Amino acid sequence: MTPEVYRAFLASRATGPDGPSFLQLPAWAQVKDGWSHQLLGWGPESGELTGVALVLLRAFPGTRKHFAYLPEGPVADWADPGLDRWLDPLLAHLKASGAFAVRIGPGPAHRRWTAATVKAATGPGRRLGDVLADEVDPLGTAVAERLRARGWKRCGGDSEDGADAQPRHVFQVPLTGRTPDDLWSGLNQEWRRNVRKARKSGVEITVGSAADLPEFHRLLRITEERDGFRLGRSLAYYERQYAVLNAEHPGRMKLYLARHEGEILAAHTMITVGRRVWYQTGASADHRREVRPSNALQWRMLLDAHALGADVYDLRGVPSTLDPDDRGHGLLRWKLGTGGQVVETLGEWETPMHGTTNQALYRAFQAYLARR
Repeated sequence: MTPEVYRAFLASRATGPDGPSFLQLPAWAQVKDGWSHQLLGWGPESGELTGVALVLLRAFPGTRKHFAYLPEGPVADWADPGLDRWLDPLLAHLKASGAFAVRIGPGPAHRRWTAATVKAATGPGRRLGDVLADEVDPLGTAVAERLRARGWKRCGGDSEDGADAQPRHVFQVPLTGRTPDDLWSGLNQEWRRNVRKARKSGVEITVGSAADLPEFHRLLRITEERDGFRLGRSLAYYERQYAVLNAEHPGRMKLYLARHEGEILAAHTMITVGRRVWYQTGASADHRREVRPSNALQWRMLLDAHALGADVYDLRGVPSTLDPDDRGHGLLRWKLGTGGQVVETLGEWETPMHGTTNQALYRAFQAYLARR
């Protein structure tokens, strides 16, 4: 289908906290170098669309076959009891297009834990799965059961952190019906102290431009080295992302900068789709961390998301560990301070296509992923 018709459908669904992800935007296909794509839609022969999907296709070397990936998609009515009415035709189309396997990221959430619950459960050797959730989404449970019954398998099986390309656990701050004062009260004492300290120290928050992306990328490399992770994204990747997302909708991606005494100490990116806002990537310097530039950035971004009328501010992934001695726990602790909640998504699910060749390619593909 055309990008224009596809975008119109997304706009009709982008009205709440469960609206479409930025990973299902047509522009996202232009971000993903090395992938081809299809924009698909479905519905009754006479009538409006009922669902759409951005399908990314990665060629299997030496063959005409592809791995089909729908990141945080498709955008569909997962509450529809007639799941097969659109899922079966979708799979048939992808198989006919040369897909040997398909990976999807169903939209419904599975479980939620408040910041207070997670903080109280923190302890040696503990993980989120050990803690009774504050809320279990019945739709998410039903969708998981339906997919299993149809032969789909959750990536990573029962592993809490899974083997997903996108984070299985995310951290969200609900904004609906709240005032800026409510958001401030929702921050824990440490966060409020740090935001005040940044303000008193003269940290200045501004919205940057494409010209500031090289500095953002330099700080990101420093952050990766300090925190022991590696996104592996080039400057060209972020320049392309910034350009195509903002070409599709001006202001969709913003770069926030924290300056102190004229120097950029931290830079964070934010993406907006409808009434959902995401903090995507953050970077900060190793020095002058005592002036708390990242806390000041997040507070400004949270206020801006609220001013845009967003229903939720999504700080993206968090680890499932609740052990203070685990390296990843620091990230969870930092996000907990915003007073939001941990949301366990359904994660990503895969199924190989029927046929001996497809099954063999799928096994080879899984072996390749296991070696990475």
